[in-house]
Amino acid sequence: MALFGFEKDTLLDLTVNVIPLGIILFFIAAFAVVPAFGTDPVFTGMQFALMISMFLLLAVLTYYAGRAIEGAEQEQESLEEASAVNEPEGEVTGLEDGDDAEAELDDASADGDDE
Repeated sequence: MALFGFEKDTLLDLTVNVIPLGIILFFIAAFAVVPAFGTDPVFTGMQFALMISMFLLLAVLTYYAGRAIEGAEQEQESLEEASAVNEPEGEVTGLEDGDDAEAELDDASADGDDE
């Protein structure tokens, strides 16, 4: 099940931001029910404006972080698929035939000793 278009693993990564969102939402509701600092309209308005703006900014940040995580996971999967297709078979040494190279080195060293 994909919530907000995110996979289960991505939602697990985003719980780091969901928990503070819940805390902010709790305090918005608590201060709406019980005005702990009085009922001055200016002060209460500023208080709610700060809490609601932080809630909205963190929610937007969480959404874009989730999109970035999803994109990175998809890119990683596509890179893994591409590398699995392009893997060479066998051992790559850089030499076509090691025995011929050793024989040429032996011939060259033997020719150098004769002079």
